[in-house]
Amino acid sequence: MRRLRVLSDLEVGETGVLQALDLPPGVQNHLMYMGFVPNASVKAVHRAPAGDPTVYSVDGIEIALRRETARSIKVDPVGPKLEPAPAAIANAAAKELTRGIVTELAEAAR
Repeated sequence: MRRLRVLSDLEVGETGVLQALDLPPGVQNHLMYMGFVPNASVKAVHRAPAGDPTVYSVDGIEIALRRETARSIKVDPVGPKLEPAPAAIANAAAKELTRGIVTELAEAAR
């Protein structure tokens, strides 16, 4: 079983699964509204040059949190990054190819 860490301990590029928030109710509700809910995947995107705050990505939203706040959020680290499934990569490639074909057909019809 993995040992839980605090969000502020994640290195840039590392991902964790959110387990708990130990914050005042107002702050906790605000963060939960933005996607910081149990079992959400949270990635450390980048840190300010002085090391604080850090930008985290959760549910498509990037948010900067100060170290003091991030220390109150428990995560289960899962590695450097979550790789998309091969099917997701194939679907994205198919959409891009389709978009290119539609554009070419539209231009040819002009």
